[in-house]
Amino acid sequence: MKPLQDCFRDTSLAAVSAGFVSTLVGFTSTIALIFQAARSLGATPEQVSSWVWALGIGMGLTTLLLSLRERIPILVTWSTPGAAVIAAASAGVSLPEAVGAFLVCGALTVLVGITGLFERMMNRIPFALASGLLAGILARFALQAFSGAQIQPALVLTMFAIYLIGRRWWPRYAVVGVLLSGTTLAAALGQINVLALRLDLAAPVGVMPAWSWHAIIGMGLPLFIVTLASQAVPGVSAIRVMGYKPPVSSMMTWSGIATIVFAPFGGYTFNLAAITASIVLSPHAHADASKRYTAAIMSGLFYILMGLMGGAVAGVLAASPPALVMGIAGLALLGTIGNGLAVALRDEHHREAALITFLVTLSGLTLLGISSAFWGLVAGTVSLLVQHFRAPRPDSNDSP
Repeated sequence: MKPLQDCFRDTSLAAVSAGFVSTLVGFTSTIALIFQAARSLGATPEQVSSWVWALGIGMGLTTLLLSLRERIPILVTWSTPGAAVIAAASAGVSLPEAVGAFLVCGALTVLVGITGLFERMMNRIPFALASGLLAGILARFALQAFSGAQIQPALVLTMFAIYLIGRRWWPRYAVVGVLLSGTTLAAALGQINVLALRLDLAAPVGVMPAWSWHAIIGMGLPLFIVTLASQAVPGVSAIRVMGYKPPVSSMMTWSGIATIVFAPFGGYTFNLAAITASIVLSPHAHADASKRYTAAIMSGLFYILMGLMGGAVAGVLAASPPALVMGIAGLALLGTIGNGLAVALRDEHHREAALITFLVTLSGLTLLGISSAFWGLVAGTVSLLVQHFRAPRPDSNDSP
């Protein structure tokens, strides 16, 4: 009971707000891709709702378990690029065969967790490159937030003004002000479709797995590789950049276990969040870094609520204007982006490689179905090797 009492005592309004914003952004920004992936496998409406239930409950419970046990903000989410892999590889794959592929992906995730293989790989990534990687991922969302002003200038510019005022006079609650003002103004302008909101509850619908080498090789293995490359690496980087020391192997193991448990109900894979995690990791969530885990706890609770309200999630997606969601996310991430760039460019020895990592990641480049997060890290690593492999580090006493 003591951990729960400590959590209740450490929680603040800012933590609740950060948890809500991270959940809102996570669901509304990519839930349409989840629906597309499920439907591409021939899922019925009830099974699509079950996917939302499984993903929400699985993310929520895993987030609660890890954050409460470790006392650091650890946010577990679904794999967005993984959903794209499922949709692209669905031809000739039945839903039971896809479930079998999900289980293989979960087993492989557990394997790299319990063996410590993934953690050893993460320990070899220079901190500057990890920071550039994180900044590049998040900067894309910030750019989308401001580009929304072309379509809905009144909404975006008002939220920006409220953010600046909040940062000046009540910095801990600046994002709360953006959330409230943006929602109120969107409603006043008639940009929220109230008729699209529903209160339908979701229920689990199980599917027995079937085993097919075609599905395992064509869907299960790509799902595992893309999730690790595009989400696990930036997810760990996001936590480390903010000064925490996460239990990498344990996080991977539990993500894999959650995948195995919830795969028959639509929980195709779980992994570490990077973009939404940065919201609960930022000073906006709590001024005291040791208490920011409460923001992740709040997000976990909201995840579970969203999972239970599977039908309502689709309603929220249809009701909210994209500029509202992206504006809230982009402004909430500004501090983390700035911190990531500052760390990435601090050391002159790694500066150019970190900058290349940042730019390639920001570009949105996708090759072989793998997102720019992976290729940004590859480009930065290659740059670092070419520039510094077996090269003597310049002596500080040498004249320029």
